[in-house]
Amino acid sequence: MNETPVTIDTGTAYGMAPPTFAADLVEVEAGTPTGEMLRRYWHPFAIAADATDTPKQVRILGEDLILFRNGKGEPGLVYPRCCHRGTTLYYGKVEADGIRCCYHGWLFDTQGNCLDMPVETDGGIRKDRYRQPWYPVHDYHGMLFAYLGPPRHKPPFPTYDIFDDVPDGWHIVADDNNIGLEGDPTPCNWFQTHENVMDPFHVFVLHAGFSGNQFVTEMAALPEVSWHFTDMGVKSHQDRVLDDGRFFHRVTEVVMPNVRIVATPFVEVTGPATSVAWTLPISRTETKIFTLVKRPLDASQPRALYDGKRWTELTEQEHQRFPGDYEAQVGQGAVTAHNEEHLAGSDRGVAMFRHAFRKQLKAMAAGGAPVSTERYAVRAGNYIGIREDVIDLG
Repeated sequence: MNETPVTIDTGTAYGMAPPTFAADLVEVEAGTPTGEMLRRYWHPFAIAADATDTPKQVRILGEDLILFRNGKGEPGLVYPRCCHRGTTLYYGKVEADGIRCCYHGWLFDTQGNCLDMPVETDGGIRKDRYRQPWYPVHDYHGMLFAYLGPPRHKPPFPTYDIFDDVPDGWHIVADDNNIGLEGDPTPCNWFQTHENVMDPFHVFVLHAGFSGNQFVTEMAALPEVSWHFTDMGVKSHQDRVLDDGRFFHRVTEVVMPNVRIVATPFVEVTGPATSVAWTLPISRTETKIFTLVKRPLDASQPRALYDGKRWTELTEQEHQRFPGDYEAQVGQGAVTAHNEEHLAGSDRGVAMFRHAFRKQLKAMAAGGAPVSTERYAVRAGNYIGIREDVIDLG
């Protein structure tokens, strides 16, 4: 008598290992290897207009801080707990020289120096012994940057060549609207949003295939892609042939540790990119994109429309119909499970950026310093022509 063979189902979710993440890619806290490496760089955290005579709470790399601007126009960034008795400076009074604690009136300047102790003898004859913890702030084209690392290792502030020359009728705009990642802040780890820049194939599927109204027609073509290490990170070359036979060569960059330089998707805008963006790790599970954009005075920032609606106006079902970067990246979870990934050939750029990032961690572990620059020449951009003319650009 023949027995019917038993078919065993395989590949089910039963018995899967618990999800885990690669700590060296997601940590941002002080004292962790990655958090300490990130603190060796300047990070944007607000636009200049955010610094006023009303204290504002901000969070950078998991640290809660207070931002203010004194009466002299100088921005200050201080630890929230007053060094006297510990109440928050969020309720402090901003004056000409600094911020005064609401509790006992101790006054601190933008570098934390105690200037006045009104209930102590002679206004505090030993006030120079007290200092409120603070961080340096730099204003670059209306964007405020902070350095949260060891003072002895503070690098020069980096500038970008594309902002040197501003044509007549143009200006530089500091944008904190999380361009590309709607929501404020984005509720997921910074690394899973940042490495997306080295994944040009998702444009063909996510943006152009399923949600074609996000990008223009030219970006819907499947590109030929190559990736290359640079001194400061990784760049991708994306090549497409337009309907008129011209060659569309596009270069995108990620610069250590969290800079993204992406050209506009509009083919008619050629030449070097006109914007630089930073992926700020607010905390391990919160992210925000800050962007400096050089554009005409009468230009507005385009926002994708979905059946006539903006992203914030969509229902949950419409978010399912029109997924974009936010849905795909936040959909990985607050911190993605790296042990459940299966990278393929199209993910080479992501793997290369992870390698470049870990290389800087190894440099610090060996007692060195992560790569940095005071001056950066932007390679990213759109280049149109015949193949031989543009293939070597970038």
